[in-house]
Amino acid sequence: MADTEEKTQGQLLSEQLSFKIKNVWETAGEKELAEAGDFAVEYKRFLDLGKTERECTGLCCEALEKAGFVPLEDRLDSGGALQPGDRVYRNLRDKALLCAIIGERPVEEGFTIVGAHLDSPRIDLKTNPLYEDSGFALFDTHYYGGIKHYQWTAIPLAMHGVVIGRDGQKKNICVGEKDGDPVFTISDLLPHLAQEQMEKKAGEFFSGEELDILAGSRPYRDGKVEEKVKLSVLEILNQTCGMTEEDFASAEIEFVPAFKAQDVGLDRSMIGAYGHDDRSCAYAAFRALLRFASCAGAPGKTIVCFLSDKEEVGSMGNTGAESRALENFLAYLGRLTRGPGFSTSDLRRALEKSSMLSADVNAAYDPNFASVYDKKTASWFGRGMALSKYTGRRGKLGGSEANAEFCHRVQAILDKNGVRWQYGNLGRVDKGGGGTIALYAANLGIDVLDCGIPVLSMHSPFEVISKIDLYTTFRGYIAFLKDA
Repeated sequence: MADTEEKTQGQLLSEQLSFKIKNVWETAGEKELAEAGDFAVEYKRFLDLGKTERECTGLCCEALEKAGFVPLEDRLDSGGALQPGDRVYRNLRDKALLCAIIGERPVEEGFTIVGAHLDSPRIDLKTNPLYEDSGFALFDTHYYGGIKHYQWTAIPLAMHGVVIGRDGQKKNICVGEKDGDPVFTISDLLPHLAQEQMEKKAGEFFSGEELDILAGSRPYRDGKVEEKVKLSVLEILNQTCGMTEEDFASAEIEFVPAFKAQDVGLDRSMIGAYGHDDRSCAYAAFRALLRFASCAGAPGKTIVCFLSDKEEVGSMGNTGAESRALENFLAYLGRLTRGPGFSTSDLRRALEKSSMLSADVNAAYDPNFASVYDKKTASWFGRGMALSKYTGRRGKLGGSEANAEFCHRVQAILDKNGVRWQYGNLGRVDKGGGGTIALYAANLGIDVLDCGIPVLSMHSPFEVISKIDLYTTFRGYIAFLKDA
């Protein structure tokens, strides 16, 4: 239609009443596209260095220290008051993190929070894992989170974790990430012998007990020793990590994919990597808070970033969102800003006036599996930040649902700041579902809405996201922290 041709009444009405979700790649300016590319480079580096919740927490703490944040415990121990603009953080057992910038307004008026989780599905070792069988040394494992077992076989795996020796010294382990490092793998059955296996349902190809990891095959050269291959592996672990077999009982050792984050597609528009769920949203949320740390002055309300652990297994434990970690942190901020008069009722009032984005990924529409998606409400690659009014499964069980007023408030903030957003339901009704940390914040009285980045192949060893969705979501978190 020519530019000079007048629009019909129907066309004008459609523009006024319809919600058109556009592809951000087409609408973004050159500056935004360049910034999205730079942001993706930094994010890929974060993924490569942070493949476990401990490593991510360490990276974030380093960045916080450089940005002038101080441990909250220092203020609690000294009794020093917090002033507007002050920056504090709390490292929760090296596995989760809370950080805040104190605002100008009293904390009784509420906090503005963005929360995500740092853990991802993986393969853990059992407490007595190393054994020998048929000339192999193997690690006995227990998978963590919701995985398709078969996806974790016949791929290179890296060993990450922490071991505390008999002397009480803690040693970090990372084998399989550097050039020249050995890697590990879970063997699969060759197709020539897999007739019976292939007749099984996909969920029965491998049981959880069959996901054992190859650790070695070279025996220790001593004719009087039993289990020579196992002993050889133990010797290497002792020489490199200072550990004995007994140390496995207390160690935290995780196996994750050994490959690095990479661009996907000839146009390099996507990122393929392990751990997008939920480190893509965690990174965007954390970087959004750091953006405020680079500015002079203090925000209006106190802003908080909560990066939790254990979401993939129910958010339990003292580093998960189900714990009182967030509540305690906010109580400490209230006490250090308002003095000894800050009461439990003041905290409850502050919580009820607080607002939060539960920053978690959503399932991107996949044309290869169209039957499980509702195209009208699915999140799509390239269309920006996905807002999920509710989560849960079947009849919205086990999830959280934001009220209409808060949904509108968030949408208005995004519109005001020119941040593209879209719908984000997780599949067709009764086809599945899932939950996030949102319900635990809602239980405290906080207004909370799920929003994040669409992901393909979620929970697989190689998930895929769009670079423009990552950057748009980062901008969305900034807008929320600024204007909520």
